[in-house]
Amino acid sequence: MGRSTGDDGGDGVTTTVAAEPRALRREEWDTWYGTLIRAFGGIAGPAEELELFRELTQVDRSIGVWEGDGPGEECVGTAGAFAFRMTVPGGAQVPTAGVTMVSVAATHRRRGVLTSMMRRQLDDVRSWGEPLAVLTASEPAIYGRFGYGAATFELGAEIDTSRVRLSVPPGTDDVRLRYAAPADVLDACEAVYARLVPARPGMLARRPGWERLGVLDPESGRDGASPLQCVLARRDGEVTGFARYRVRPGWGPEGPKGTVVLDALAGLDPATEAALWRFLYDIDLTSTLTVRGRPVDEAWQHQVSDVRRCRPALRDALYVRLVDVGAALAARTYQAPVDVVFEVEDAFCPWNAGRWRLSGDAKGASCERTADAADLVLSVRELGAAYLGGVSLGSLGAAGRVREVRSGALAAASVGFGSDVAPWLPHGF
Repeated sequence: MGRSTGDDGGDGVTTTVAAEPRALRREEWDTWYGTLIRAFGGIAGPAEELELFRELTQVDRSIGVWEGDGPGEECVGTAGAFAFRMTVPGGAQVPTAGVTMVSVAATHRRRGVLTSMMRRQLDDVRSWGEPLAVLTASEPAIYGRFGYGAATFELGAEIDTSRVRLSVPPGTDDVRLRYAAPADVLDACEAVYARLVPARPGMLARRPGWERLGVLDPESGRDGASPLQCVLARRDGEVTGFARYRVRPGWGPEGPKGTVVLDALAGLDPATEAALWRFLYDIDLTSTLTVRGRPVDEAWQHQVSDVRRCRPALRDALYVRLVDVGAALAARTYQAPVDVVFEVEDAFCPWNAGRWRLSGDAKGASCERTADAADLVLSVRELGAAYLGGVSLGSLGAAGRVREVRSGALAAASVGFGSDVAPWLPHGF
């Protein structure tokens, strides 16, 4: 689902919740999911998607708020948390709660429903031993007060392929492409994805069943475009990448002006990526390539002849929350040595509040409580934003979100927290 909404009021002032959240029961799923759909406008997705999410929902990790008793009981709030493993700087895959399917009935806004679910959920995540929680937010303003910080961003573009040329690196002509039915080559595509997961922070290891989401192709979701198409890339006999896309035909007085809509693209090397992009550029009878949700440091931006005619657009993507500050900071590595004492503010998860000494480098790290004087003062929200290396502590400091106590500590920590590659979330949930 990958969507989280709900509101207790922007100032955080709430009235008493009518009922406390409780664990979802399997037989309640239809009602619970119906509450979620109504909160997002009341239009249910296609039947194939409904059935897949019914299977993927981890009921024992899902909660709801119910009001009333017996047959008249009404579900007024929903929340779930998938069990994932997320790549962090250094390549470790850390247990992570993927927060999802969050909603509050419009009849119960500003009554503390969302706060009660976030409270219960973060307590649960801590009890499961998962140091991180992540989500994608339909309404970003909501989740900062629960300690989530915007940690990854994604790039979209509307590329005028009739006027923008693409230069490709050596070896691109050695890559061979062939058409394939998306479902028929799903295993090969997933093998490529799995090899890419350890290389980029923010990527999620795919749990069984989630691969099917990438090839769902209901007609209602095509928006006038073709059925899902796929090309597989091979180099030296090995599958090295794939692209899934649709084509939306179009015609004008001057001739064809169709649009290629990119759904997914992955390559194990620069030549494979370039070959796939060049293929998408050159599809007959089209003049626009639409892309969404791509890494912000993707190479095509430096291969195009005119980036302005690509109309790049940036937007927030993954929000990260440190549930266990010590375990989370010790789980990643640091691209330059760090030895810093953080004074962490965390009113919502008070077990994180206090001073922590982080010592680490590219080989590993430790993070323990300390009585030493603080070098930097910040909230857990800023730690979440900087955690994957895509948002610098220095920029947060310039925004007044990190206070430097020891001169030079902010610059040193900011360099250490960085990442050679931008974090990216290609896996919806």
